[in-house]
Amino acid sequence: MIRDITIGQYYPADSLLHKLDPRVKLVGTILYIISLFVIDSYYGIAVSAVVLFAIIKLSKVPLKFIIRGLKTVFMLLLFTVAFNLFFTPGNELVRLGFIRITEEGLHLSIKMAIRLVFLILGSSLMTFTTTPNQLTDGLERLMHPLRKIKVPVHEISMMMSIALRFIPILMEETDKIMKAQMARGADFESGGLIKRAKSLIPLLVPLFVSAFRRANDLAMAMEARCYQGGEGRTKMKPLKYTTRDILSYITLCSYAAFVIFLKMMKIG
Repeated sequence: MIRDITIGQYYPADSLLHKLDPRVKLVGTILYIISLFVIDSYYGIAVSAVVLFAIIKLSKVPLKFIIRGLKTVFMLLLFTVAFNLFFTPGNELVRLGFIRITEEGLHLSIKMAIRLVFLILGSSLMTFTTTPNQLTDGLERLMHPLRKIKVPVHEISMMMSIALRFIPILMEETDKIMKAQMARGADFESGGLIKRAKSLIPLLVPLFVSAFRRANDLAMAMEARCYQGGEGRTKMKPLKYTTRDILSYITLCSYAAFVIFLKMMKIG
């Protein structure tokens, strides 16, 4: 299960998506997520699916690697589908005791499941094709206007970058601790829910200790290098828009206009 967590990981490849400016990918990801919840028809969902799989093809990231991340949120997907399926009022289709399935609930649960899957795949694709440093620089440049109202833009970007960097490190640390505990006879698989929760204590305690130790080491290293935030700092690789970035923005605007058109015309 730990190995199935792919969020925060970077997949190196020589693709058009990897070469794009991180600001374009951030704007594109946010726009795509918004479009998933604006679209309210199967035709619109089909269009968003075509766009998503076209981008996956351009990224050259293996589809199996991307889909592997869905295993960690399977229970959330299952709960969301069940909640919408059984608790949405409307025209009744099936009734088994107190369990009731309506036509509206069926359609809503299908759409919500697809939206969540596409949301996870789309947002994961951004981290697969963008290094943490690029993501930090792109986020900081996008939020730069907020500095006028005293928002600590650099600090926020740095915290998000560190958090993304720590995800794969902590997952690797968790895997090591789990294997060490299993070698000592720990059982994380058998038993009921309460027993499994109790069995995680020998895993969580050393994991938290390791996380706090790494955070303290990082803070001391930054202080030793006289790190004082982004004021007056320059970039080793300044972000500059290229022709492909401009074309990407035009494509994003076209997609947004098409989504708005579908919403207004209520097609599908």
